[in-house]
Parts: sequence; structure tokens; C-alpha cells
Amino acid sequence: MKEYESANHYQRDSRITWRHIDTGVSPEIDVYCVLGLLNEAGELAGKIKKIFRDKNAFVGEDDREEIKLEMGDIVWYLTQIATGLGIDLSEILQANIGKITDRQRRGVIGGNGDKR
Repeated sequence: MKEYESANHYQRDSRITWRHIDTGVSPEIDVYCVLGLLNEAGELAGKIKKIFRDKNAFVGEDDREEIKLEMGDIVWYLTQIATGLGIDLSEILQANIGKITDRQRRGVIGGNGDKR
């Protein structure tokens, strides 16, 4: 299995498995991948819900593997959306850690709103 040194290497390689699905919307906004992202996030939530319901919140190794695969699907769809918009994954990661560390520094991790 290939190991990735950077998110951008993954982004480049993952695009090989992408194909455009025409939704009649601007090709820069990949509606198919947005729907796929939401679907996969729902599948992840469902797996975690069943761990609480059926296993008293105990996460076994099989559960970890299934969760890892769902998270991989989420990353794939997110990556395709970013690529279509011309955004490098490294830009997304840097912007996010900058935002979160700034909130932590200012003591506003909790709360609501993107601009806190």
C-alpha cells in the first residue's frame, strides 16, 4: 500500500479514480461529489450510532477498520470537491489549523459561528 508524504500527493493520485458525472451544474462545483460526501458522512454516523446501540460504545478492531474505510471515502469525496475548485488539500489543512489554533489562543474554541 502506498504511503503519502503529503495531502497534495494523495490529491493528485486520487484524481485518477474520479470521473465527471454531469449534473447540469457548473463543473467547478461537483454536485455529485458533494452528495457523495454527505452520503459517506451519514454512513460513518450510522456505524458509530450502531456501536453505541449494539456494543455499549465499545469500539473493536473490526469497527476501527470499518470507520477507517468510511473516513477514507469522506476524504476522497472532499478531495474531489477541492480539486474541482482548484484548492490544494494542503491549503485547506493549513487554513483549518490556523483557524482552530487562533480560536484556542483567544479562548473561543467552544461556541457558535465561523467568525468567532
